[in-house]
Amino acid sequence: MGMINNTVSRLVFLVLLTGLPFICYGSSATGTASTISFIKSSCSSTRYPTLCVQSLTSYASAIQQNNKQQLAQAALSESLVRAHAAKEYVAQSIKFRGLRAREYAAIKDCLEQMGDSVDRLSKSVEELKGMHMHPGKSNSNQPEFIWHVSNIQTWVSAALTDVNTCFDGYSSKALNGKLKTSIRERVLNVAQVTSNALALVNRFASS
Repeated sequence: MGMINNTVSRLVFLVLLTGLPFICYGSSATGTASTISFIKSSCSSTRYPTLCVQSLTSYASAIQQNNKQQLAQAALSESLVRAHAAKEYVAQSIKFRGLRAREYAAIKDCLEQMGDSVDRLSKSVEELKGMHMHPGKSNSNQPEFIWHVSNIQTWVSAALTDVNTCFDGYSSKALNGKLKTSIRERVLNVAQVTSNALALVNRFASS
């Protein structure tokens, strides 16, 4: 029951945050199974395929089979949701009492970087959502398509750099304890999911 509630909460938050119409395009078991197969085959080209499948399976009913744009949209949206959650956790962490000066500085820097990451991922989600494909035609050589995809790739790459910078800030042995470990785990997860999202965006770019 807890897993179901978490999934529902994440999707509700996603709709409120991005305005994405995550509705079921096909509710049949066969349709969902074929979409999950599409997700698995697409995720095989990412750096973290197992995490990719785990993070996108709950979106199966919102992705039409072989629709690379919807898959990339779901991946970016999931990355945004996780980045936002990590940012909120870091924001709460900076309020903890007893932080040493170096710990406070690291958390403050991380909060700024995660904020930038959320902003760039938000722009990417909106940019991809506004793209209009031309069925039956190759889109990869269309100037408008190239321009939009280039924007998305630039923002997602920058967001990934922000997340990695935050993660690297917690590599110092001078920063110890459960708080450091907890933040690193959340940020690492965002970095991996965002890396996968970028790979799926690049796959969509070759459509």
